[in-house]
Amino acid sequence: MTIDRRSFMAAAATAGAALAAPSLVRGQGTAEPLRLGLLTAKTGPFASGGLDMERGLQSYLAANDQRLGGRKVELIVADTGGVPSTARSKTQELVERERAQVLMGPLAAFEALATDDYMRARKIPVFPVAAAEDMTQRKANPWLFRASSTSAQCAHPLADYCAKKLKYKRMVLVADDIAYGHEMTAGFQRVFEEAGGKVVQKLFPPLTAPDYGSFLAQLNRDADAVFLGFAGSNGFRFIRQFNEYGLRGKLALVGGMTALDEAVLRNMGDEALGIVTVNWYSAELANPVNAKFAGAFRKAHGYDPGFYAACTHVSASVLDAALEPLKGQAFDRESLRASLQKTNALTARGPVKFDAWGNVVGNVYVRTVERKDGRLVNSIIETYPDVSQFWTYDPKKFLAEPVYSRDWPPARNLAA
Repeated sequence: MTIDRRSFMAAAATAGAALAAPSLVRGQGTAEPLRLGLLTAKTGPFASGGLDMERGLQSYLAANDQRLGGRKVELIVADTGGVPSTARSKTQELVERERAQVLMGPLAAFEALATDDYMRARKIPVFPVAAAEDMTQRKANPWLFRASSTSAQCAHPLADYCAKKLKYKRMVLVADDIAYGHEMTAGFQRVFEEAGGKVVQKLFPPLTAPDYGSFLAQLNRDADAVFLGFAGSNGFRFIRQFNEYGLRGKLALVGGMTALDEAVLRNMGDEALGIVTVNWYSAELANPVNAKFAGAFRKAHGYDPGFYAACTHVSASVLDAALEPLKGQAFDRESLRASLQKTNALTARGPVKFDAWGNVVGNVYVRTVERKDGRLVNSIIETYPDVSQFWTYDPKKFLAEPVYSRDWPPARNLAA
């Protein structure tokens, strides 16, 4: 069942602010700071991405005098460790003890799902990094605004590109065995097969697999290419072992949003050159906001910003733009939510606007790894403008179907 966000807004405005935390009530003036909570993973398997989330947000605040919409920001950072139960307890701490008014994060889908019901009940505006599909689809949270993408939102256009531009006919999908990996590969499979291709094999290594040898041994050598749906450093580890097994040049590699993130590329060499990936962001994007962001980030940290840093930087841009019309008013979450729904902000990823379910509609970029000024970069080779989470499908029909998973849509062309 979908939620009409506009109807929800109107009803909520007249119903009052039930369950409000003390810092969320009317009467707080703009002289008081905005209390912004960041849920990120600074320890555990997602730590590299989680640290970049904090760095991306700090970069935006540093460039804007620690203000959003004219309001001074008090940032409170909580380490979830990439653990769902910890993410939930840290969310409660941020809201109830630290009196956070707006939240960013968490990073992983299973963390976001563990905190979703609490955020709904407390009516906390939240900007997730997690890409879990149903959070902006069948179970849309009217307080959630995702400025990055769903798991499959970038996989759809990459599948289109692989079928129509790269002319691949048979592909293998390999991804982490988590919701993010399942949803991403499902979206890729759907579009690729509708374009005439065949997915002949799907493999799902554990998220913390110490070695990919058994999966590499299973790879179908009759395929044209392998799609990599990895998070963190797993894509780098898979490619390194792929080359060690002598598979380089025998099967082409293409990657999803985080398979060859800029934070991963800094640890790679020539083995990454020419690999095609997809994302809603690249540090190479030529727009004024990104030029300033990428340059400052590189100077501060010695490498280019990627998916995780851009997630929080873009979310901060959107929050800044939504708060701007409310300058001079007491902080009010209902007013903020209404402003967010109308926001069309220019960010480091390009223009950002939201659909009726709170998910971004924005550009998606097909990229290839090249060497520039001695470092590896994701150069843009194709832009898909104004990509919706529903791709080219009718939203009503899309939402009547099951959520993307390991088993849906069915894989009808797997080789025996």
